[in-house]
Amino acid sequence: MKKNTNTDKQVDIGLSVPQAISESQPVSTSPDDSNTAVVTELLAEDIVVGSGAEATSGATISVHYTGRLLNGTKFDSSLDRGAPFSFTLGVGQVIPGWDQGVQGMKVGGTRKLTIPSDLAYGETGQGPIPPNSPLLFEVELLAVE
Repeated sequence: MKKNTNTDKQVDIGLSVPQAISESQPVSTSPDDSNTAVVTELLAEDIVVGSGAEATSGATISVHYTGRLLNGTKFDSSLDRGAPFSFTLGVGQVIPGWDQGVQGMKVGGTRKLTIPSDLAYGETGQGPIPPNSPLLFEVELLAVE
């Protein structure tokens, strides 16, 4: 997992994609309806660094999240349902991009995850998520048990 340390490249998750996943892997930021930008590795960007308990493999965690396609289309949000989402970290209950990208967060923190399709739903897609789609998530860690 690569952590972005170049803050001038961070953008709001709802408006566009990060300017670059790495210096060698640019991401298209054209404002069209496509979701075809090439994302080759997981990118985790801390928006707010929490100060509470740390999310580690095997812990049950509760989060609020919003998921979007690269074109900005929202496909899911726990906030819209008004209830946090809980799962056991690191045991495959969620997509691999979440198991890897949420590791190390602390309660109170918020992180943006840019997840390549092979760490999301891959060639099959899922519901409103087309095949081979990289995904953007904003995740707020609420609790670690």
